[in-house]
Amino acid sequence: MSPALNVRRAQSRDVAAIVAMLADDHLGAGREDTATPLNPAYTAAFEAIDADANQFLAVVEEAGAVIGTLHLTFLPGLSRKGAWRGQIEAVRIAGGRRGDGLGGRMIEWAIEECRRRGCVLVQLTTDRSRKDAHRFYERLGFEQTHLGYKLTV
Repeated sequence: MSPALNVRRAQSRDVAAIVAMLADDHLGAGREDTATPLNPAYTAAFEAIDADANQFLAVVEEAGAVIGTLHLTFLPGLSRKGAWRGQIEAVRIAGGRRGDGLGGRMIEWAIEECRRRGCVLVQLTTDRSRKDAHRFYERLGFEQTHLGYKLTV
């Protein structure tokens, strides 16, 4: 990150800005709630994330404004000789900042944070409809190695 950009752990005051970024695309627009006051479910989710040592909800700020976010989860496992994995989710860049390399710098930061935490593998998922995101992650060295499934309950 450049000196003008700061990556830090999200705070409760950042939740509305994060939700706004989550809602600012074709998928998020239909599943997020940006009403004011903020839906209390977001606050409860933030509190659970913030209380868990294996979660890191990151924001990127510039001149005091939140312009990016991602969520890291650190997963212990028995496979790969007891290896830890880093899971990257909910990567978003503020609308006016897309296309200027910020996303790549955020992912590089996340990979380094995973290394720092002892992870031997970094993984992520992205919706199958996000073709631009697929190309973005492949340019950063990620490979599509698995087929994922989800069940809404």
